[in-house]
Amino acid sequence: MAQEVVIRAEALTKRYSATVAVDHIDLEVHAGEIVGILGPNGSGKTTTILMLLGLTEPTSGRALVAGHDPLREPLEVKRRAGYLPDTVGFYDGLSARDNLAYTGRLAGLSRREIDDRISELMTRVGLAHLQRERVAAFSRGMRQRLGLAEILMKRPGVAILDEPTATLDPHSTQEFLGMIRGLKADGTAVLLSSHHLDQVQSVCDRVALFNRGRVALSGTVTELAHQVLGGGHVIDLELKGEGAREALLAIPGVVRVASLGAELYRIDCEKDLRAELARALAPRFQLLGIRFAAPSLNEVYTRYFEEMRHAA
Repeated sequence: MAQEVVIRAEALTKRYSATVAVDHIDLEVHAGEIVGILGPNGSGKTTTILMLLGLTEPTSGRALVAGHDPLREPLEVKRRAGYLPDTVGFYDGLSARDNLAYTGRLAGLSRREIDDRISELMTRVGLAHLQRERVAAFSRGMRQRLGLAEILMKRPGVAILDEPTATLDPHSTQEFLGMIRGLKADGTAVLLSSHHLDQVQSVCDRVALFNRGRVALSGTVTELAHQVLGGGHVIDLELKGEGAREALLAIPGVVRVASLGAELYRIDCEKDLRAELARALAPRFQLLGIRFAAPSLNEVYTRYFEEMRHAA
C-alpha cells in the first residue's frame, strides 16, 4: 500500500522580476520517505524550501505540506513541519531543557508532556547529560543535535533539513545521519538538501536533481545512473598492461572509460560485457579483477553537469 503524500509541489514557481528562481517544479515526498534535493548554488533548492515553509510567496503553482497550504495556513504548517538549517538559533542564555520547553509550549503541549518529551528526546540525540547546560556553551554539533530534538518535540509529520551536517566532523556526521534514519522509522517525511552527495546516497530513498530552477532528474540513485551513465551497466576492471584504455574503448558496447588509479578502470557499458571484456583482453593484458560497480551519486551528478556544460 502506497504511503500518504505529505509534501506536494505542483508547478511551483517563483520569479524575482525577470529572474526565474523556481520554474514549475513538481515534487512529492511520502510519509516515512527521505528525499534528497541536490544541485549547484542558485539552482532553486533554498527557494523551494522557503515556499514549502510559507516563508516566501510562490508566483504561481501550489504547495501542500501535511495537507495544508503554507501560504494560506502558515501556522498549521509550522505546527506540523520541523525545519533544521545549517546553523540553528537558540536562546543562548537558557539551558537546553528550557529551550525545548519553550518549543513545547508553542506547540501547545501540556507541562507533563513537555517534561516527558524532553527526557526522551535528549537521550535520543545523545545530550541527556547536558539538559541543564546553557546552550551558549554548546558546540555546533551539539546545537545540531538540539535542533533535531526541537523538531521532534512537535512529533512532526514533516522534517525539512537544509545542509544539516555542513559544520559537523566525520564522527558527528555519521551519528547525525543515523538520527535522520530514525525520522524515517518514525514515519516522518524528510526533505534533505545537501551538497554532500555520499551522505545523500547513504540515507535517501529518492533524489531530485535541481538545475536552473527545475527538477531535471528524479528517482532512485540506480534509476538516475541508468539515465545518466549509459544504461546503468558500470564495470570496474583491474588490468595490467600498456594501452589498456585504448583497448577498452575499442570493444563494442563500451561507452566511456575512466581511470581510477594505477591499473584500475571504470567503464560504462550498453549491457553486461564482463564475458566479452575477459575474452577481448586476455591475449594482451593481465586481468586482475572484474566486477559490477555500485552506482555512485557523485558520478551521476558530475556526469550530468558535465554534459550540461558541453551542451551549453
